[in-house]
Amino acid sequence: MSGTTTAAAGPRRRAPGADAHPWVVLVVLCASLLLVALDATVLHVAVPAVTEDLRPGAVELLWIVDAYPLVCAALLILFGTLGDRVGRRRVLLLGYALFGVASAVAAFSGTAEMLILARALLGVGGAMIMPATLSILRQVFPDRRERALAIGIWSAVAAVGAAVGPLLGGFLLEHFWWGAVFLVNIPLMLVSLPVGRLLLPESRGERDGPWDVTGALTAAAGLFCAVLGVQRLGGGEAVASPLTALPLLTGAVLLLLFVRRQRRLPCPLVDLRMFGRPAFSTSVGCIVLAMLALVGLELIAAQYLQLVLGLSPLETGLRLLPLTVAAMAAGLAGARMLRRFGPRRMVAAGFCLTAAAVLALTVMGGADDPPLLLAGFVLLGFGLETTLFGAYESMLSEAPADRAGGAAAIGETSYQLGAGIGIALLGSVMNAAYAPALRSVPGVPRGASDAAGHSLGEAYQVAERLGGPAGAALRRVARDSFVHGLHVTLLVSAGLLLLGALMALRLPRTMQCGEEPDGTGAEVPAPREAEGAGGRPRVSA
Repeated sequence: MSGTTTAAAGPRRRAPGADAHPWVVLVVLCASLLLVALDATVLHVAVPAVTEDLRPGAVELLWIVDAYPLVCAALLILFGTLGDRVGRRRVLLLGYALFGVASAVAAFSGTAEMLILARALLGVGGAMIMPATLSILRQVFPDRRERALAIGIWSAVAAVGAAVGPLLGGFLLEHFWWGAVFLVNIPLMLVSLPVGRLLLPESRGERDGPWDVTGALTAAAGLFCAVLGVQRLGGGEAVASPLTALPLLTGAVLLLLFVRRQRRLPCPLVDLRMFGRPAFSTSVGCIVLAMLALVGLELIAAQYLQLVLGLSPLETGLRLLPLTVAAMAAGLAGARMLRRFGPRRMVAAGFCLTAAAVLALTVMGGADDPPLLLAGFVLLGFGLETTLFGAYESMLSEAPADRAGGAAAIGETSYQLGAGIGIALLGSVMNAAYAPALRSVPGVPRGASDAAGHSLGEAYQVAERLGGPAGAALRRVARDSFVHGLHVTLLVSAGLLLLGALMALRLPRTMQCGEEPDGTGAEVPAPREAEGAGGRPRVSA
């Protein structure tokens, strides 16, 4: 009898991660993010080796590269909101497992079709991991000051992953075969899965109704079509092309149906009332504009360094490295800047600093100018990361805690859409400014001029085939036209960045701490019972 009483009175078995320190949880989440960020860029340097080994067609090669970001962007809202319902830790651990399995399949793919399937599965895993890391971070750091510092570290790790990916891929390719760029994920997953299971706390939002499966699938299909259409525009396809216009129109219709459905449902998948909060909707818009400028500029800058200045891929990576280092510094200093200046001034100043860097880079010409490039890339990296940090922190803090997964998914989707639109828009501006001068080069046939107008790399190939004075003239004109197009593109980017600075004026002037949004547009004091021993958050098992 006494034994029974003793057992009943004993301590209950605690949930995994219940006593984990928030900063330990952050380390685990950053390891997850590093893996996803690495995989987004590590394949870029391996494309030539994959092409030589698997012999994919042009369409297959496009899908090998695009399957991962395309599937990932399409499923972010689905898995972000699912995590709010069934548990964010559970979705994250499933993402770990799927990422490891897909990495093994990709590494040992013997055909282009198998590699495309593996890359798509990696996208599914990435979509499970990315919103879960931000939403768990939102849960374990209820204090906004601490959360701002955590988001700064999180964003710095993302910058590191994006920069290290191509360097790590190049190193592995020099010593192993192309599949090694995927195998590197497996040991990281083998460590992350048990560590995450042991240390990460489970958390979920309120289960105030059934999960809207129809809405989730509609959003996924709409985003898939929209991102596919945007990517085709970025690849140089015409807007009127059926393979571009049809996905764009289909995506727009499906997303419109999704929004109408969410407005009617009593328990929507995504609480669209969050967009009624100026700080939330403005933050999302700032993320789109910042990524729109960043990705297009990085792509054009890499072409300028290699094709105009004649730098090797490794030298190009080293020239772009200061941009990443500056972004890391801005992420680590972001929490202090946010407390001192507030979201409005921080995000607006980040946009203005980036615009100033872009305008300074318009001085670039056909000759190498290392000090100018160094200063421009440092300002560019610091300014853009300052903007992204302030926007992400404001967006996440404005969302109710029980909708953190959906809010994180919206932020990541905005990030992906901004990147795709940036490549399409700035690429179109670049082509419009570059191509006209190549149509009237003396001694160059019309067909050769049209081919040279597609890109600077193709112009160099055409010039080499022509040879003689005509080839030399085409090469010189193409080079000068590219620099002119670069200047025009930089001016357009500066205009977009200044538009973002104006948009940021809708953000709050000061950083509001100790208050939590209730999802209705009002703010209520953060509940004291949400903290356990030692001031750490108490989350549901």
